[in-house]
Amino acid sequence: MAGITNAAYRQLCREQAELGAVDLSAGPAGLFVCEMITSRGIIERDHKTMSMLQFDPGEQVRSVQLYGVDPAIMARGASILCEEFGVNHIDLNFGCPVPKVTRKGGGAVLPWKRNLLAAILEAVVAAATPYGVPVTCKTRMGIDHDHQTYLDAGRIAEQSGVAAIALHGRTAQQSYSGTADWDAIAALKQSVSIPVLGNGDIWEASDALRMVEHTGVDGVVVGRGCLGRPWLFRDLTDAFAGRDTRTLPTLGEVGAMVRRHAELLAGLHGSERALLDLRKHMAWYFKGFPVGGEARRALAMVTSFDDLDDQLARLDGDQPFPTAELGSPRGRQGSPRGKVVLPEGWLDDENGCGLDLSDAEVGVSGG
Repeated sequence: MAGITNAAYRQLCREQAELGAVDLSAGPAGLFVCEMITSRGIIERDHKTMSMLQFDPGEQVRSVQLYGVDPAIMARGASILCEEFGVNHIDLNFGCPVPKVTRKGGGAVLPWKRNLLAAILEAVVAAATPYGVPVTCKTRMGIDHDHQTYLDAGRIAEQSGVAAIALHGRTAQQSYSGTADWDAIAALKQSVSIPVLGNGDIWEASDALRMVEHTGVDGVVVGRGCLGRPWLFRDLTDAFAGRDTRTLPTLGEVGAMVRRHAELLAGLHGSERALLDLRKHMAWYFKGFPVGGEARRALAMVTSFDDLDDQLARLDGDQPFPTAELGSPRGRQGSPRGKVVLPEGWLDDENGCGLDLSDAEVGVSGG
């Protein structure tokens, strides 16, 4: 969710989840994780990385997804997050399938090097433990069908003191295509004693309940399903509390959410950058609504708040939510990759300690 789950969008999603919560004193109504941050970017005080470490005042749990390939650098980055930014939870990303990451040995292909994975997990857990900060990790099933790593990753995570592991039921080769393998998630749940979270193809709250029933997981991770739909978290909170809720906002209510999203972004980055950032969200917010091509183009090109208000006012606010969109995929899909791009000789052995993978971190913060 690089470029999506900044403090503004997390706040929108958290507020919606809290609408469905009965008693917030018992804990937060979900865990909303900051977009991916590189450990090297933290240590080097990279401006972009530092600017991404923002939290809204209502966040009870400051949660950050940390990316890296070097145990010592990852540990130092975790210490800085805990000590200087008051982070309460660190999630380690071993699930990114994009070629610019995998070709350098990072993301979803790193767990192939089992001893390197163990070294990273052990180092980060050791760094976070003095602060009482739990460490979790997320991974995929493996590189491809013939090179699966998730069961070994679960065993290593458990042995390393990781608090929970999340599994996206796809391989790096699948990227975001096809359907997620929930049976693999169930197999991981059966193989470890630490909590397991399931990820993949949760488009509605009912999907989350089905995943829990099918796999026995302890919770779910939502990614693309919330694009342009922060209210999904209200439905999820209600669903796990036994209430059957399906939030179906009108076009006018969606427009009001867009306006609030813009205001929150402006509070982070100023109006000009806020409206630029908002553009990528427009298609997701209005997906399925009878909004013509000209209106969509105008909304995606707004340059001021007056312009945004003018374009939103032109919409027919009474239009009902397009229920035909319920349960359909959102965001990236595409086709499986012909072959996952790997460093030369990557599959020759499982020994990754001592490799120089520093290039795998260049320019990754925020995607």
